[in-house]
Amino acid sequence: MLRRAPDPVELIVLVLPGGTDHSYQPFSPRQPAALRMYPFTWSLRARFGRRVLVRQVRYRVYGWNGAQNSPIPYARKALDDLSREHPGVPVVLVGHSMGGRVGAHLAADPRVVGLLALAPWWQHADWRFIHDAVRVVAIHGTADQRTLAPRTEKGVRELVERGVDATYVPVPNGGHGMLDHIGLWQRAALDFVGRALAVVRTRERP
Repeated sequence: MLRRAPDPVELIVLVLPGGTDHSYQPFSPRQPAALRMYPFTWSLRARFGRRVLVRQVRYRVYGWNGAQNSPIPYARKALDDLSREHPGVPVVLVGHSMGGRVGAHLAADPRVVGLLALAPWWQHADWRFIHDAVRVVAIHGTADQRTLAPRTEKGVRELVERGVDATYVPVPNGGHGMLDHIGLWQRAALDFVGRALAVVRTRERP
């Protein structure tokens, strides 16, 4: 009887680009929001190889669009598709700006074990979607003029009070586009995924 080879994938990472408040412009892989996240996607693939499956999500349109939550169905489909291909493999989310908001909504799913939120757009206390077993790290530049670092700090404080493993990391004088302190932003993603992978391996040991 033939046996299926073990799945080499130990962790799934969804990289969630940003967007804007209202726009039905088709999402393009060449838009700045997508381009901004490719270095994270590529560096994670280079560091962890086949052990970690990294997928950068493409939405249909560029905006959140109020109650339509336009990017959510496409991010959730990516989560469902990869989880179906690799059943039982835990999922980590890395999201910037609107992607951090998408990540908070996806983190209601029990398959998600971690959320790295980079300058997240947590417009309406979106952190409250995150389930209690998710490890959260939120990083925000103190000079960000597009999304609000104090709101992110408030969200993390509320998560901690709820018992969530959550950490807020301020980036002094950091802006929204992550073009300053580049090493800090990039190392944060590598460290976050590396720690998640280590936790998964620890749990799998007999």
